[in-house]
Amino acid sequence: MPKAVFIDRDGVINQKPREGEYITSWGDFHILPGVAVAITLLKKAGYAVIVVTNQRCVAKGLIGIAGLEEIHARMRESLARSGATLDRIYYCPHNFQSQCKCRKPAPGMLLEAAQALSLDLGSSWMVGDSDIDIQAGKNAGCKTARVVGPGEKNLATNKDAESSNYAQVTASSLLDSVQQILTWDAGKETNLERRTLTA
Repeated sequence: MPKAVFIDRDGVINQKPREGEYITSWGDFHILPGVAVAITLLKKAGYAVIVVTNQRCVAKGLIGIAGLEEIHARMRESLARSGATLDRIYYCPHNFQSQCKCRKPAPGMLLEAAQALSLDLGSSWMVGDSDIDIQAGKNAGCKTARVVGPGEKNLATNKDAESSNYAQVTASSLLDSVQQILTWDAGKETNLERRTLTA
């Protein structure tokens, strides 16, 4: 079964808006350095690349669905011009009070993608910059990678492997996380080959 890397949007693909603010136009959207390279590396390695993002700005009436999808279309086009292609983009437009199954940390968007693309979630990764991203990945059965902003502290460590905040990989950017993911998975495959040869 194919595997995927699920990627949060704000703070991982593009510059995160300030607390309490939202991206409501393409002019507010600034793709971070190394993102296109990271996605290209994943595609070359055989992963599906899927964006999963909470966008409560829709529920707050700050942007409509058409406006959000236009931003995503332009994001896709901009990345594609650099050779980076996305397989799917999923978003949750609901507010905190909603009982939806798609708003992270619920795993609904990841599960929907897995069903649509017949993905192996156990071999897949969730990359995000917040606790809810890590929790969503864990809730879907994925491995997780945390992109850490400058000065961010109090992250769970290897000693806290049962913590909902614990991520297998901690990185400074999407590109850093992808390089670590590829190394991690290559090591797992090598160990499997070794076990097979010695069996």
